[in-house]
Amino acid sequence: MTLQDIRMLNAYNAWATNRIFESLEALPEEEIMRDMKSSHRSIHGTLTHLVGAEKMWLSRMLGTPDKATIKPTDVPTVADVKATWEQTGFALAKFLGSQSDKKLEDTFGFSTLTGEQFTYRYSEALQHVVNHSTFHRGQVVALMRQMGHTPPDTGLTIFIRETRKR
Repeated sequence: MTLQDIRMLNAYNAWATNRIFESLEALPEEEIMRDMKSSHRSIHGTLTHLVGAEKMWLSRMLGTPDKATIKPTDVPTVADVKATWEQTGFALAKFLGSQSDKKLEDTFGFSTLTGEQFTYRYSEALQHVVNHSTFHRGQVVALMRQMGHTPPDTGLTIFIRETRKR
């Protein structure tokens, strides 16, 4: 995988997550916070997890691992979650701006919050971030549908079509 590929996937990831946040602007806060008995309870909880994971992986790649994950109480509103996501997205874009194809194949190590040691190539971690976020956006889409709302289309092919038009 090339740096150009990784940058495209990162742009897709940001576009898709932004579409989710934009669609939530029309929903009442109580629906976003409603416990739907899903893996992260609510839309808010799921987005907190998604953003927290992106932030955690970026901190690991930067060599300054976060000491804890973000909890829903740390970002009590969707606006708070979105602000954290935007900060993380800008930092990730800056990080990608300093990379090269060769650097993507270098490895970095880290300890998980439970103390386990792992080593990954940067390219592997960056692909994982997109894959993980895609999975959880899908959960948000399902929760929105369960509440009777029409979620946005966040598919990669839609992103490609839209960006080719520009």
